[in-house]
This record gives sequence, C-alpha cells and structure tokens, in this order.
Amino acid sequence: MTSYSRPEIARGALGALLGIAVSGATAKLVPGGSDLLPFLVAPMGASAVLLFAVPASPLAQPWPVIGGNLVSTTIGLTAHWLVPDVLLAAAVAVGVAIGVMMLLRCLHPPGGACALLAATATPAVYDRGLVFVAAPVAVNTLALLAIGIAVNNLSGRRYPHRAAVAPGGPAAQLGLATPDIEEAMRRLSQRLDVLPEDVLALVQDAETHALDRRLGSLPVERIMLTDVAVVQPFESIYRARTAMVQHQVKTLPVVDQDRHVVGIISIIDLFTRDIVELEPVESIMRRDVTTIHASTPVAELVPLMTQEGFKNVPVVDDDDRLVGIITRGELIAVLHRALLGADGAATA
Repeated sequence: MTSYSRPEIARGALGALLGIAVSGATAKLVPGGSDLLPFLVAPMGASAVLLFAVPASPLAQPWPVIGGNLVSTTIGLTAHWLVPDVLLAAAVAVGVAIGVMMLLRCLHPPGGACALLAATATPAVYDRGLVFVAAPVAVNTLALLAIGIAVNNLSGRRYPHRAAVAPGGPAAQLGLATPDIEEAMRRLSQRLDVLPEDVLALVQDAETHALDRRLGSLPVERIMLTDVAVVQPFESIYRARTAMVQHQVKTLPVVDQDRHVVGIISIIDLFTRDIVELEPVESIMRRDVTTIHASTPVAELVPLMTQEGFKNVPVVDDDDRLVGIITRGELIAVLHRALLGADGAATA
C-alpha cells in the first residue's frame, strides 16, 4: 500500500480544491453557454486526482489530459448520434475511446468517463452538439491543467514530469539505459504504467543506496593511505621525479607550507613532456584539484573514480589540510569486501 507524505497530501487535496473551483468558475464565465448544461463535468474530478496526487504518471501529462478528454468526448457524441440504443452507444463509445487514446498516446482514464457522459447525452447536450466539446469540457480541462501546472511547480514538484536519471551507480557502469528498461517492460506479461526513464532512475538510485548500506557508515579516512609523498610548489621537477621513483607512486599532491593542496602532478606530466628538471613543480602542476573530506562515506567515491575518471583523490581535514590519499586500489579492495559480504548473506 502506497503511503503519502504530508506535503503530498496537502498538494493533492488543496490543489484539487483550487483546480475544480477555477475550472467551474471559468466555464461559468464563458459567454454563450446553455443554462441547461453543467458548467463542470464529472470526469474533471478524476482528472484532478491524477494531476494533483500522481502528477508523474504518464496518464497525467498534458497531452493525455487534453487529448484524452476532448477526443473521448467527441467519440462519445458520435456514438450517441450513430447508435440508436443508448446502452450499446455507451459501450461502443468507451471501447472506441480507449482504443483511440492508446493509438494517439493520450490514454487518460477520465477520458472513458467523458466518452460515457457524451454517449448517454441529455437532450441539452445533444442540441449543443460538438460545441459541448469546447464548453464545458475543453474549458474545464484547460483551466484544470493550468492550475495543475502552477500548483505542482510552486510546491516543488516539476510538471510536466521530466525523468531525472540518477548519475552513477552500478547500473550506469553496466551500461544500463532507457532502451534496456523499455525492452524489459515489453517482456513483462503486464505493462507497467510508468515511464522507462523513471524506472532507470529508480534502479540506479536503489543500487547506490544498496552499496551505501553494504558499506555502512565507513568513512574515507578508514581506508585512505596516510603516508603520502608530497612536493611543494617551489621544489624542482627533478625532486618530484625522484620522489615518485623512491615511493613507487604515480601521483604527487602539491602542498603549501600548511599542507593545503594547491596542485597535483602525475607520472605522465613528468615523463612524457619536454621539461627542464630544474624548473619548479608549479610550472607544470595541475591546479584544478578535486579533494574529498576524510569523513565522506566511501560510497561517494564510486562516481568520482568511475565516471569522473579520477585515479587518485587527496583527502583533507576540516581545515583543508592534506591527511591522506585514496587510490583506485583502496576503493576496489573495499568494494570487493562489500560484494563478498553481500554474496555471503545471500547464500546463508
């Protein structure tokens, strides 16, 4: 059973209240309306549920809302005119409306109610003809949609919905993409009423959460190397090259006198460039250095080192002073232990 937060409940209830009120009031203000016609049609209540309670649903997006209601109303009126028996007209209207909405990619459940309403039309609706599609149905629909856009966006819910795929995660590293999700959904015996992009974001976020859960609250400082070879900006390139050879490392953080990281040099910088060995390190160091705090959870290193391509990340304390360094070797080791632990739990 789905549970809803208080902000979601407030948005659903208050949004629907405002939407229905504005929809009805707008239709009453349209000139030329018939006194025998309702200024608010019942299917708008169902549209309000979708717009304000589940605005991320594919069934609640602008084209399904507009197309579903208007196309279905037109089909219902046509069925009423062509089929003499009211019961048969109602059945034909709803069945055809659902098929057409699916073909036009504007499936909207209240559209079925619009078709049924029009197919069982009162004399006033019948006399009004296709004008009934414009007023009150189109007026109600557009006013409700406008309120839906305003309320959702003002309350922090982006609408029309756009799936935000979560970056990183094991799924991203395996190359999992939207077409893979679409194919998996096609193979299901029952189609899911959800966007493939949302499923992808959910999978990636769940895998990131699972990795974080397996690693617990393990901070970077628990796995970092603390014996870090460093150089200072004024030291010579020859000194940096010697330090790399002696310590058998491929990267050297460049620090100032207070051990603040001001740059970084790699073995590629030293051995693949035409340089003068007596020049200072600061002449070739890279200054755009990404650092990570010692208390950062290890799980946050995964996107840094996999997607961003960092092989070494300096670790700093609260005063931004260098206290260690993380290499891919340490990260791989801890991930390996986490995966072994998960496999052990699964087979226990």
